[in-house]
Amino acid sequence: MPSDWNPWDWEGYRLDQQPDWPDPEALSAVLKELATRSPLVYPSEIEELRGSLAKAANGKAFVLQAGDCAESFHDHSATAIRAKLKVILQMAVVLTYSSGVSVVKIGRIAGQFAKPRSSPMEEVDGVELPSFRGHIVHADEATAAARRPEPERLLRAYEQSRSTVQILKALTEGGFSDLSQAHMWNLDFVESSPEGERYEAVAAEIDRALKFMAACGIDLSTEEVLHKVDIWTSHEALLLGYEAALTRRDRSSGRYYDLSAHSVWVGERTRSLDGGHLRFVSGIANPIGIKVGPTMAAAELLEICEMVNPDRIPGRLTLVSRMGTGLVEERLPELVRAVRDAGHPVVWLCDPMHGNTFTSETGYKTRRFEDIFAEIASFFGIHRRLGTWAGGVHIELTGEDVTECLGGSLEVLQSELCRAYDTICDPRLNARQSLDLAYRVAELLIH
Repeated sequence: MPSDWNPWDWEGYRLDQQPDWPDPEALSAVLKELATRSPLVYPSEIEELRGSLAKAANGKAFVLQAGDCAESFHDHSATAIRAKLKVILQMAVVLTYSSGVSVVKIGRIAGQFAKPRSSPMEEVDGVELPSFRGHIVHADEATAAARRPEPERLLRAYEQSRSTVQILKALTEGGFSDLSQAHMWNLDFVESSPEGERYEAVAAEIDRALKFMAACGIDLSTEEVLHKVDIWTSHEALLLGYEAALTRRDRSSGRYYDLSAHSVWVGERTRSLDGGHLRFVSGIANPIGIKVGPTMAAAELLEICEMVNPDRIPGRLTLVSRMGTGLVEERLPELVRAVRDAGHPVVWLCDPMHGNTFTSETGYKTRRFEDIFAEIASFFGIHRRLGTWAGGVHIELTGEDVTECLGGSLEVLQSELCRAYDTICDPRLNARQSLDLAYRVAELLIH
C-alpha cells in the first residue's frame, strides 16, 4: 500500500467511466450509508484466495473465472444462482478430472452490476439515449427517464450481492457441492446433448473412484475437499464510490481490504496510469486483475505491474488478456515476454469474449464459439512457446438455455439468436457451450 494512500484519494485523479450522478447530495448520503453496512466477504477469505492464486502463478493450478456479463435486478433468485453454480462446478470437474490440475473457481458474481461503455450515448430503435451502464446505475428500459442515474441503486446492488453471497455459501458448504453429487450438477436441458452425456460418463467414473477409495478403508467423511468447494466472488471495480465505501482497514494487519468481493479487476477502459482506478486498487490487499487489450504497450504494462504489485507478491496480480482472435498472436507475445523477463509473478488469464464481439446480420450483438476457442488455443500456444504458464480463462456464461453466442456442438445459428436472447448487455455462452469449451480447454491443458 502506498504510504499516502487512503480509500477515497482516487477522487483527486483522472476518473473514467463514472456516471453523471444528477444529485451529488443524494449520492453522498448513499455512500455514507454503504460505509455502515456489513462486509460481503472477509480478509481471511481474501488471503485464502490469494494463496490459491499464488499456486496458479507458479504453474500449480488453473483459474476458472466465469459468470454473467452483468448481473441483473430482474432475475435474482436462488434457482438462477444454482444453475450458474452448476455450470461452473461442471466445468471445474471436467478441467480437473481431464488434466489433473487443481482449479481455482472464481465467479463473476455478487457485485458485477456496472458496465463500462465505449460511448456515452447509444441509439435504440432510432432514438439516442444515454448508454446502459448496468442496473447499479439506472434501469435498462429505452427511455430517457429510465436511463437517469439513481444513487439508491447502489444500496439495492449491495443487498442483492449480500443475498447472493449467502446463497452461494449455503450451496457450497452444504451437500449440494459434495463431489458425490456430481451427477446432480447436470442441467436438464444439457443432459441429452453430447456434452451432457460426456459429462455423465465423467461423473460415473468419479462415483466409482469414490466407492473404490471407501472400499479400501479411506474415511471419505473426513476429507473436507470432497464435500465443499470454494467459489470466490469478483467483479469489475468500476464505481469507485461503491468500492471505497465497502473498504475497511483490518485491525490485525493494518492493511485495507475492499470487502465488496474477494477479488476485483480494472477494465481496459479504466486502466490509465494517471487514473483513479489504478490508484484505488494499488492500496487494497485484495487480489487484483488488470484487463490487457491490444492497445497495451509493454512499458505501460510493466509500469502497471510495479504500481499494483511493487513487492511482487505471488497471487496478488492477475493479467487478463483480451485481444481478439485476430490480434492475440501479434500483440500478446511481447507482453508475456516483458512480464516474464522482469520477474513479475503474475497469473495470466485469457478473456476470449470481449475481443470477439460483433453485430450479426440479424442485428444482435454476438460472438462465435469457434472464435472464442481459437483465442484460447492461441493463448495456450504463446505461453507454451515462451515457457510460461497459461494460468486460466475468464468467461461470460449463464446457466440458462440462451441463444446469444453462435456455434457450439449443437450449433446456434444466426436465425436462432432471437429465440432466447436474454442478456441485458453482452452475449454469454449457454451451459452446453460452456461445457463444450471446458472439454476443449482440458485438452489444451493435457498437451
